[in-house]
Amino acid sequence: MNLTEMKVIVRRDLHDEDSDNYRWTDNELERHIARAVKEFSGALPYEQKAVKSTTAGSRDIDISTIMERVCVQAVEYPVGNYPAIYQRFSLWGDVLTLLSDEVPDGSDAYIYYGKLHTLDSSTSTIPAVNEDLVAGGACGYAAVEWAIYAVNRINTGGINTPEEFLTWGRKKLSYFRRELRKLGNKNRVRISSLYRPCQLPVSQSTDFGP
Repeated sequence: MNLTEMKVIVRRDLHDEDSDNYRWTDNELERHIARAVKEFSGALPYEQKAVKSTTAGSRDIDISTIMERVCVQAVEYPVGNYPAIYQRFSLWGDVLTLLSDEVPDGSDAYIYYGKLHTLDSSTSTIPAVNEDLVAGGACGYAAVEWAIYAVNRINTGGINTPEEFLTWGRKKLSYFRRELRKLGNKNRVRISSLYRPCQLPVSQSTDFGP
């Protein structure tokens, strides 16, 4: 599905298919779709792998060239082992610091990260199973935006009153965000199986002292 096809679905759900009298312009819908895509990316980012050179004698790796980064999911170093060796790490800005005892020797590290999804006129990285969810989020944003804009303007009532649009839009957004939380929780469970977390879990029964 590309951006044009996504707009068709969103307009259909919004009952805004009269091309001679659109309630939302294409630019407005694209803005709402982009917002939904960005929020979806936060819960289920587009998975990527980057090869970054380390610096001999330093645990810091510069990842400033990894663009549209949402999160770093795992770091493999050294590479080429089976099973793969994943390192604990910390991240501050664009500097990733390995927390292992082994000091890098200048060889490559693999950075597994999530980035923003793409949805444009020719490309989409959104999984097909999640396209309707993103469309629903865009519908929610569009309906709420129009309702807030129209609340103090003259309207003729009926099913398209601002109050009804606002209620409908909020319900769509509530469902959208609820499903995103589910996706995010599943994603965290899967990611955590790749490597040990940066911070050890806090025991609920043992006091290890200062």
